[in-house]
Amino acid sequence: MSFTTIFKVSLRSLGRNPIRSFLSCLGIGIGIVAVILAMAIGEGAKTMMVKEISSMGNNLMMVFPERRNRGPVSGGMGQGQTMTAEDAEAIKRELGHLVKSVSPQVRTTVQMMYGAKNWAGNVQGVATDVLDISNWTVTEGRFFTDDETKLAARVCVIGTTVQSNLFGDDESPIGKIIRLKNMTFRVIGVLGSKGANNWGQDQDDVIMAPYTSVHRYLQRSKFNTVNMMNLSLVSMDDLDEAKREVAALLRQRHHLADWQDNDFETRDTTEIMNTIGSVTGIVGMLLLIFSVITLVVGGIGIMNIMLVSVTERIREIGLRMSIGATPRNILVQFILEAMVLSTVGGAAGVGVGIGASHIVGAAAGWPVLIEPASAVYAFIISSVVGLFFGFYPAWRASKLNPIDCLRYE
Repeated sequence: MSFTTIFKVSLRSLGRNPIRSFLSCLGIGIGIVAVILAMAIGEGAKTMMVKEISSMGNNLMMVFPERRNRGPVSGGMGQGQTMTAEDAEAIKRELGHLVKSVSPQVRTTVQMMYGAKNWAGNVQGVATDVLDISNWTVTEGRFFTDDETKLAARVCVIGTTVQSNLFGDDESPIGKIIRLKNMTFRVIGVLGSKGANNWGQDQDDVIMAPYTSVHRYLQRSKFNTVNMMNLSLVSMDDLDEAKREVAALLRQRHHLADWQDNDFETRDTTEIMNTIGSVTGIVGMLLLIFSVITLVVGGIGIMNIMLVSVTERIREIGLRMSIGATPRNILVQFILEAMVLSTVGGAAGVGVGIGASHIVGAAAGWPVLIEPASAVYAFIISSVVGLFFGFYPAWRASKLNPIDCLRYE
């Protein structure tokens, strides 16, 4: 008996029980939808992670003062008083072959006022190199200069969120005077929008001013300490060497003995990416495990349906064998029926999964990325599931004795 004939017989057999066939396809389809969702969300998470890291800066390395501890409570990175702006200047001066740009940073939260409007937000005291380091742009006006930083000029550039809340959409903020705490600052520029980061923080809710001005007028600090330093490396290939050189220079400047621990900590985008990647990897693995379980349940459903089908068609199997069908023909027929069920369910699952991925992404604000290979893999997986779970019922049918089958009531 030819393969084409066997295939036609298989289709006719499935067509005699459309509801049963539909329910068998449904189980596999749900499993494939889960697989597509897992792959789409996983790839989307990787894309979002790369985008987020890129928005943080070019070849970024960050240096924080030691953690400030109060009894058993840690104050977190950047709360110590061990790093100064002079450290940043020394790094830029002495490690120029490894470090392209350096910006010390101090930060504080203040009440911002313009006329009758006010807004509470973050003020970052930075150096001019921050534009190159952190991929910031100025869309209106200008950024402050090195001379203004040295003179601690009371000038600032504002993010689009601050602009919207203090000035609205119609008024230009350039040249206007705003109050930060009780000090007046002149707005000289507006930063390009970056939107929210992975943690939901609005990156545009910020004011940038010279770090010297923030120190003098907003923090009123007697010391030239900074909360952190942002470094842009010449190349990430030199990351390990840069870490060693920066650590050696800071230890020398801070007069640390060999037996003393560093009074600073370093972080880089590679560490951040690995941390985020491990989290998204765990989420992706859980989704994949759920998908596999769903596929197994769907496969077991197909196996049960095929076993019931074999029992109901024992006389048909005996009749076909009596007129010349071989056990191999019976085996191929039932395997084909199982594969048709799983393949049709898989094809439908691919289509629904792609649509569901876009719906989930739009509803959750989570990017999804569907690679064409994902759909192909899901389709192949559905066929393999049908082959695997359909083999035992088919094998059982092929081993039936035709005489016993014809006597079966």
